[in-house]
Amino acid sequence: MQRFTFAGRTCVITGAAGGIGEALALDLARRRAELALVDRDVEGLERVAGLARELGAAGVTAYPVDLSDGGDRLDLAAEISSRQGPADLLINNAGVTLIGTFEENHTADIDWLLEINLHAVIRMTKAFLPQLLSRPGAHLVNMSSLFGLFAPPGQVAYATSKYAVRGFTEALRHELAPRGVGVTVVHPGGVRTNIATSARLSGVDPDSEETAEGRRFAAAALTLPPEEAARQIVAAVENRNPRLVITREAKAGDLLTRIAPARYWAITQRLSRRRARVD
Repeated sequence: MQRFTFAGRTCVITGAAGGIGEALALDLARRRAELALVDRDVEGLERVAGLARELGAAGVTAYPVDLSDGGDRLDLAAEISSRQGPADLLINNAGVTLIGTFEENHTADIDWLLEINLHAVIRMTKAFLPQLLSRPGAHLVNMSSLFGLFAPPGQVAYATSKYAVRGFTEALRHELAPRGVGVTVVHPGGVRTNIATSARLSGVDPDSEETAEGRRFAAAALTLPPEEAARQIVAAVENRNPRLVITREAKAGDLLTRIAPARYWAITQRLSRRRARVD
């Protein structure tokens, strides 16, 4: 498959109002792409759209959409196609998380998370698939996570969604490769976004030590600039890479789960305790 070129091609990005989605939009704007930006944050979406226009995007249109509402996105796909042309690149980037254990989490919150992290990925892909198949050399990117490779306690709902995205994307890649559509699954590690700080508290006291610990972990662990994550994702699309693992920690976790699939969490805990004693 030939390298993907971005200039003048219609690129659809969900979760585009901040974090990795914003960084992707601005990177692609510099490459003169035609941008269709999707997010429920209207103010953030307009801000990013304005920046993308200043950077030289071929065209930018903002689409305020709440991906948690269960829509099939056929209307969105039709609107983007009519206004900006059929999609050449779809990046399903939007994602959310919860704070709390599975026992604590409310079922309604788990459903909300799965709707955004998994079902919206499936529905967006289904809605835009005819367009991608009609465009020579089109590409699809689905955002999984380190927690689509590695499943820690306290992240049951999130890991469920991201493991599912991983499986969905890998199977779909095997279907679409013979038809000339590239597919990439991305597993970011500690990227500095608002996903943890804006996590929904589900069955958890907002003033509890557990909640405070979750916030401290996010501050300490999420350090990679989103611009660097976006750079790596854009390069993976350009080079048609089927899989991208971002950050050294994510690569280490990926390796550990392969070496010790039943014991990786116990090993991780042991290493963490040892490191804490050294510090």
